[in-house]
Amino acid sequence: MKKKILAITTLVLGVFAISCSSDDGPPTSNLTLEIIGLQPLTSGATYEGWLVVEGETLSIGKFNDVSSSITIPVVAERLENATEFILSIEPPNDNDPEPSKTKLLSGLFSGNVAQVSVNTVMQDFSSISGKFIMATPTDNVADNDEFGIWFEDPSGIQAVPGLDLPMLVDGWKYEGWVIFNNIPVTTGTFSDVDTFDDASPFSGNVQSPGYPGEDFLNSAPQGLTFPQDGDVRGKTVVISVEPFPDYDQATPFFVKVLEGTAQQNVAPAINNLTATNTLPFGRVVR
Repeated sequence: MKKKILAITTLVLGVFAISCSSDDGPPTSNLTLEIIGLQPLTSGATYEGWLVVEGETLSIGKFNDVSSSITIPVVAERLENATEFILSIEPPNDNDPEPSKTKLLSGLFSGNVAQVSVNTVMQDFSSISGKFIMATPTDNVADNDEFGIWFEDPSGIQAVPGLDLPMLVDGWKYEGWVIFNNIPVTTGTFSDVDTFDDASPFSGNVQSPGYPGEDFLNSAPQGLTFPQDGDVRGKTVVISVEPFPDYDQATPFFVKVLEGTAQQNVAPAINNLTATNTLPFGRVVR
């Protein structure tokens, strides 16, 4: 009888041990994200981290925490075998098992550390510059150049693009902005510095020059009246890199690559934009 009771007890304990092991799942290790410059996303978009393991992209979860240090538990075997880390921006209600095209940061692991930056996944912004003029080519008024901005350089025999920017990868577009009375107003999104931007919501009816830009003459956004409030002189001008599709079209995305201030002299005076050097960067440690 004692042997029978002992056998049953051993069987029960064995089943219990197997059950606990199964419930606990595979062992995990911590991955620490030490990233400077992230800002909260709006309109339901989220960050998502990814590991590249044997050529396969595996999610380590979504988050909206923009602290300078974030720790995420990851299946230990996956983390040990990972060769690259990627941070993407995912749309609202996303259930796609693959990363979106809007990849913000990436870096290859060297030992237990991956240095991550926008340059490795989005584009290299180490050698960029910009110029713009104030002019209003989309109406027939000769003396109101202070109400328009165009990213061109007319200093040579013929006008050339005013922006020296690399072509972006899929998932991103450039966008110009002028800040009027603390209200950012778009000059339009664009992918190519040598052609029209995607929209001209405030311009006149005359065809604009073949460069990104905007005249601030009509249909002002809430809080402004054009052309009265559309005087560009003394205003901050920004070129941002925007997620595409863009989940917050009212304000510049925090990845700003060029910035400057419009001077008092209008066309043909040329204004300069300089690199901001404020792109997000950091490292992930396993």
